[in-house]
Amino acid sequence: MSRQMGDSHRRFLQTMMANGIIDEQGAKTLHQHCCQTHNAQYAPDRLDDFIDTINSKLQPMFMQIRKGMSEDNGHQYYALVNMVENDVTRMTSDYADNELELFRKMMDLIVGSEDGKLSSIDILNSADSMTTKKLKKSEVEHLLNRLVQDKWLSEKRGEYTLSTRCIIEMEPYIRTMYQDQVKVCHICHAIAFQCQICENPTCGIKIHNPCVARYFKGRTEPRCPACEDFWPHEIPEVRRLRSQ
Repeated sequence: MSRQMGDSHRRFLQTMMANGIIDEQGAKTLHQHCCQTHNAQYAPDRLDDFIDTINSKLQPMFMQIRKGMSEDNGHQYYALVNMVENDVTRMTSDYADNELELFRKMMDLIVGSEDGKLSSIDILNSADSMTTKKLKKSEVEHLLNRLVQDKWLSEKRGEYTLSTRCIIEMEPYIRTMYQDQVKVCHICHAIAFQCQICENPTCGIKIHNPCVARYFKGRTEPRCPACEDFWPHEIPEVRRLRSQ
């Protein structure tokens, strides 16, 4: 039986509604702040129970605070998810039809790519094949800035990837829409865009870069967890969460 929702839960939810997504350290700090502000019982190791209480009240409204991993750094994040509109249609209030068409084209290319990344040149080329009103180069650049600012895309050195928020919110849609293309991490079983792939043609499993770092940490001769062939890729370092 879930605990009754109090003012501390409501304050936490209000902050999630304002931010959309928050990293695990930020969620822990917010949890403590909300409990102390409203003189509620605070247990540092009960954050997920605290969120479960909120989710039990959000269920009738088809909303949920859902947890997922950043493919960039391997850290955990919490996102407020609309469970009814978990596809691109939920963005219609903020973006025009031609902007959403281009975003769908970007998703198609990212899902179908080897490394889950898309260059600005690829995006501009996609804009030329739009069926709705075409966007000018300056309009495409403005749209990309907005998508990054709204946390639907991430950008690094001129390359674009689906953001952590986008993957958490749209995972059911992505699994359904791209079921023949989508890659799944062998370690954590979540969708994998930025990943390493076993080079054994009879194996070919995929592992998130952060999962690779954790799984092979300290192993002198890394071998595929599925077929035991030598794992030839560079093993990234585990990225630690900065203390706040």
